[in-house]
Amino acid sequence: MADEVAARTDFADLVRRRMEELRLSFRVLTDRAVDPDAPDAGPQWAKGTLVNLTSGRAIKAPGPAQLRALAAALEVPLRALQDAAAAQWFGMETVTAHEGEGDLETRLLVRRYQAMSPEDRRRLQIIAETYDPS
Repeated sequence: MADEVAARTDFADLVRRRMEELRLSFRVLTDRAVDPDAPDAGPQWAKGTLVNLTSGRAIKAPGPAQLRALAAALEVPLRALQDAAAAQWFGMETVTAHEGEGDLETRLLVRRYQAMSPEDRRRLQIIAETYDPS
């Protein structure tokens, strides 16, 4: 099971792709990776960590400040990085309850979602849509 999680590269792929699209060097990305909620804290990523990440080497899962900083630096929604991190480090896939319909209000974090049968996926979606914690 650990190999399954380690084999995911969703986060690294997203970072690498955005770096290419924005034509960012590691140095520039490092300088830009400042948490917008705490700008005085300075850059949240080290150049070596980013190099290791994009080269496929193992790094620790990023924390909330690191995710916010990288989202700002890469000009991507925070949720995209959160979803990619969940997939890469925890083997979790984020799906909407109304798959393909764009409902962003009901989101699910599911392990092995792609391996589920369509019937099981639909059952899970129904549970999520009807769940009322109150």
